[in-house]
Amino acid sequence: MNKFFNKLKSLHAKKKIRLLVLLGLLLWFWLSLPKKLFNSPTSYVIEDANGNLLNATIASDGQWRFPYNKNVPQKFIDCITTFEDKRFFKHPGVDPVAMGRALVKDIRNRGAGQGGSTLTMQVIRLSKKDDRRSIWNKIKESFLAIRLECSYSKNEILALYASNAPFGSNVVGLDAASWRYFGRGPDKLSWGEMAALAVLPNAPALVHPGKNRDVLLKKRNSLLDKLFAAGKIDKSTCELAKLELLPGEPLPLPQNASHLLQRFISDNKKINAETKIKTTLDGALQKNVAAIVQQHQSILKGNGINNACALVLDVETGNVLSYVGNIADPSNKEMESDVDVIAAPRSPGSALKPILYAAMLSDGLILPNSIIPDIPTQIGSYAPKNFDLGYDGAVPANRALARSLNIPAVKLLQQYKYQRFYETLQNCGITTLNRSADTYGLSLILGGCEVTMWDLAGVYASMARTLNHQTRNHGKIDPSDFHPPNYKADPQLATSNYQLPTYRSMQLRYGLHFKPCRM
Repeated sequence: MNKFFNKLKSLHAKKKIRLLVLLGLLLWFWLSLPKKLFNSPTSYVIEDANGNLLNATIASDGQWRFPYNKNVPQKFIDCITTFEDKRFFKHPGVDPVAMGRALVKDIRNRGAGQGGSTLTMQVIRLSKKDDRRSIWNKIKESFLAIRLECSYSKNEILALYASNAPFGSNVVGLDAASWRYFGRGPDKLSWGEMAALAVLPNAPALVHPGKNRDVLLKKRNSLLDKLFAAGKIDKSTCELAKLELLPGEPLPLPQNASHLLQRFISDNKKINAETKIKTTLDGALQKNVAAIVQQHQSILKGNGINNACALVLDVETGNVLSYVGNIADPSNKEMESDVDVIAAPRSPGSALKPILYAAMLSDGLILPNSIIPDIPTQIGSYAPKNFDLGYDGAVPANRALARSLNIPAVKLLQQYKYQRFYETLQNCGITTLNRSADTYGLSLILGGCEVTMWDLAGVYASMARTLNHQTRNHGKIDPSDFHPPNYKADPQLATSNYQLPTYRSMQLRYGLHFKPCRM
């Protein structure tokens, strides 16, 4: 560095100025491109484990704009380069031949812009949101296009174009266009469908049904002929593609996991991450579970049960396989079918009893056949009763749990101490105990608290996972076996928006091993 400055000092004044100007121009050239080209809001999109679209929302600016997708189908690459930029993979961002031809036309037409833009230049224009076509704009786009080619690969530039090009109406980007016009992802489109989409960014208004349909048809068929001439498709493919229908009215997008989409949006706002994820859901199972819940709800609503939900987890991984947040009568707005029941805190009823029994078994406070009193009980002003209002006098612990008897559970909690059980529940992963332990008291074991189905399912799955691994772990618990459910396919994303329960501290404090026993 010192040698450079010494050499700079020895230069003639004019050479210094030239060098500094050159360095300034290089610096300007390098800094002329923003770090992030596109800042427009994008739709929230969730996919199943196989990459199939489950749900999507419109972006906050009213556009159907899916997030950036680096994977561009080869069919689209062939179509768009053949139609817009035949020398795309050879030029440095600017095509001199096309630019020269366009400049001549511009001069003849007294400044009216006449094509010549490469796909790279169109990416710059889209990022600037400047549709004015003039010689000055083309010059600016040319410099920025060359700068763009210095930092991005050709495939990345194509991906930027495919994700941000207009496709008519309020549809932006290839992914959104494919789903809105053809009801499936771009990787599943035919040559005729892809060719129809490829000509739209050049004239987005052509997609409107009843308007200029003949022009769209001619443009598509002309592109197919060019693809055939370029050897991209054979003659029979070309002829068959010309027989395909043009896109019509925009189609509704799949709505197969709307409540999980709500959860994703809520989680995303906390960490400000990407608005598109691949989930762990099994798409086929999701539809089947929703149909089953719908069938049961239609029967149970006669008994006043107006809402139903279901959450299916894989025990080994804790991954969510199906998430049906609420099935209700859509004609009855009072049923609030948009509310995610899985995430709503509700009374757990007797669902916390197995956790208490397991904790006391682990501590050696009871055995499966320990006799527990089931008699009329008064604890201060609290007088618990069994569901059937009867009493068994004395009952083994395994029978008391199997029959979900209330009085034995309260007796055990009185022995275990509700403050201790309160901490145990929190350490297990129950996140909704927002009031003090004294507020709940002994009613904690009979559903006197608020628990979400999400947390409860995670606890039950973790207990089952621990039991499945007990032989491998020699009866000891592996803290990593105890964790909340996960719906994100990317493990890094899955742990970014929650903390694992502090189960290790629970193990050290209470010595919990959840040893298997016959109940």
